[in-house]
Amino acid sequence: INFEIEYIYMEHFFIENSEIILKLLLAVGLGGLIGLERFIVHKEAGMKTHAIVALGSALFVVISEELMFLYGDIGSFDPTRIASQIIVGIGFLGAGSIMLQGSRIKGLTTASGLWLTAGIGMASGFGFTDIAIIATVLVLLVFTLMTILEKPISKLIGDNQEEDK
Repeated sequence: INFEIEYIYMEHFFIENSEIILKLLLAVGLGGLIGLERFIVHKEAGMKTHAIVALGSALFVVISEELMFLYGDIGSFDPTRIASQIIVGIGFLGAGSIMLQGSRIKGLTTASGLWLTAGIGMASGFGFTDIAIIATVLVLLVFTLMTILEKPISKLIGDNQEEDK
């Protein structure tokens, strides 16, 4: 009988929180896709990093929404402050991935990818599924198509340096 009670509780938990679970799973999945591309091209920030950045962003947005339901009637309370701080926080994470090697700067693409992944996580957290999916497709196109285009252009201009792709 104890097993039945636990099953009923878990079923109720998943039904009651299905929207939140789907938002967070969407963020992890889309962030993971971006990270997969980064992993394939052997970059430091791969699947786990991008999935966690997207999940964290989505989580903070979901928390903001929940706080709005709880404290929205308090005049000075602004739950969007939490969402806006995601951008500041991800800036610190991105800055840590940028390095100067000789006269070249490396890590800008990684930093911008993490920043965009945070935005995709925020879109997922707010329930803007279409925006999150479209942005994911676009960033994957940028990463793959620009990499393909950069190689022949580099040869044409005689640039032997590889950018952080």
